[in-house]
Amino acid sequence: MTVADLTRNAVEVLPAGGLEAKLKLGRPLRVKLGIDVTSPDVHIGRAIPLQRMRAFQDAGHTGVLIIGDYTTRIGDPSGRSAERPILSDEEIDANARTYLEQAMVVLDPDRTEVRYNGEWLAKLSFADVVRLTRTITVARLLERDDFAKRMAANLPVSVSELLYPLMQAYDSVAIEADVELGGTDQLYNLLTGREVMQHYGLEPQVVLTTPLLVSWDGEKMSSSMGNNIPLTSAPEEMFGRTMRIPDAQLGAWWTLVADRDAPAGDPLASKLALARWIVERSHGAEAAAAAEAHFTRVVREGGAPEDIPDVVLPEGDPVHLPALLVGSFGVGSTSDARRLIAQGAVKLDGAPIAENDVPRDRLAGAVLQAGKRRFGRLVAS
Repeated sequence: MTVADLTRNAVEVLPAGGLEAKLKLGRPLRVKLGIDVTSPDVHIGRAIPLQRMRAFQDAGHTGVLIIGDYTTRIGDPSGRSAERPILSDEEIDANARTYLEQAMVVLDPDRTEVRYNGEWLAKLSFADVVRLTRTITVARLLERDDFAKRMAANLPVSVSELLYPLMQAYDSVAIEADVELGGTDQLYNLLTGREVMQHYGLEPQVVLTTPLLVSWDGEKMSSSMGNNIPLTSAPEEMFGRTMRIPDAQLGAWWTLVADRDAPAGDPLASKLALARWIVERSHGAEAAAAAEAHFTRVVREGGAPEDIPDVVLPEGDPVHLPALLVGSFGVGSTSDARRLIAQGAVKLDGAPIAENDVPRDRLAGAVLQAGKRRFGRLVAS
């Protein structure tokens, strides 16, 4: 495998010539990717650096996947205009348990070393932390754009946020990384890793950044914004969400998500092919075919719009359908909602639904139609 294969879609590979020098060492490289567990899902945008890791694995190198169970307790300030909310220990542990399964949709398990950064960060004494802070100046920390913008706007920057890039950098020290992967929003943190490794007497890592995936709403794909496609979401939901991509973004999605150029021809055919590919990677060919058939039946033949808004299901099981129709679908009253249900004018995935109280798992991921013009894709909260 060539350097070009390893660096496909990379925005920057630093320093120049560094990767070539590492490859000449004649041993498997340790290729690091750290993921904080701020949500339960790894979405396809986050999978882009995982795909680079897989390329290194296919070339015989070791992928070191770091689950940031400890750094999540601080919160990465990258790209943030305010400090991240701190998750509870229970939320962090629950999220961490889901990440490995999802990452293995892309990675080779036999060449993946999984580490939790609490292994080493939780053991640092106060003296160890002081030593770590001596590896970089305050002026250098404040160079990063998100800190500079917040300070210029007289918004707070906590000391814990200043420590975050140092703790992520210490991960590279702990596992002796040769290469670190990350999105372009991680460039500052990755370069800090090079500086800190040098202070600890290690050969600095090579930094490889990948583009951020722009979602259908024109914003960076993000779990917190709900404009994402989790790697292990239901096939029908994955397929339907992929079909929301504007035609203008198809080329970028094929390049970044599928690691190949978009096929020539009709944009709709191209979008369908990409949706099949995304579902097949996670769930297999049979599930992809079923998801496409579902989309064709419900959206293309059922008269539903392609851009169906997400509707978050209320708490509780079963879900009281009349209340959902009033609260999220603009139906005037619960009596109107019951009348629509009785008339067969409320449909779930294109089929009339007669019950007023419906099991939650039957609704999640389905398209609900009320009357002729009201549609919503139901998602679990």
